[in-house]
Amino acid sequence: MTQADQLENAILARAERLATEYRERAQRARDTILREAAEKLRLREQREEAIAKSLGERAYRQQVQAEELKLQSQLDLVRWNLVRDVEARLADQMRAHREQSEAYVQTLTAFIATALAEIERAEVEVRANGADLKLLKAHWADILAALPDSTQARLGEEPIETLGGVLVASNDGRIRVDNTFEGRLARLRSRLQQVILERLVPSGFETGSIFGG
Repeated sequence: MTQADQLENAILARAERLATEYRERAQRARDTILREAAEKLRLREQREEAIAKSLGERAYRQQVQAEELKLQSQLDLVRWNLVRDVEARLADQMRAHREQSEAYVQTLTAFIATALAEIERAEVEVRANGADLKLLKAHWADILAALPDSTQARLGEEPIETLGGVLVASNDGRIRVDNTFEGRLARLRSRLQQVILERLVPSGFETGSIFGG
């Protein structure tokens, strides 16, 4: 073999070694790139999954909140309808109570007495609707006898708009106690709503305090 052949063989061998070396490098680089790409893809998928989960949870929470608001609105409507129903029943009871003249006069007398205790004035004016004014006038002497001796109460001439009860005011008009049906009902409304929430049925309401002294 000539020197030229030896040189050529050496060059070819060297070329093969370099080719093998570069092929191995390329293979390692390819493997590295594939691993990095797979890791990036995995991280990306995790991120997208986390974002999707977060959006899903947010959408779920929003849906739950919307349903809660809807339910609360329905409960408020039910409560309001129950209050209205109870008020209607109480009004019917008040009308029935007015038909019992003797008992109703006692109720009116108690309303006047409790108003006097709050006003703490001897001279007061008692106002009522037209029908109750007639009833009060017919029993006025007995009513005055049931009040403290120092009381100077007089009946107002002009009737007021009310289902029943009395509006008592000091003579100067600065202090008023509204013991009409509507006035007492307004003061008890929050209690009525509380009872509704506790019992959830209109028949469970405690209504005696509206008619009692």
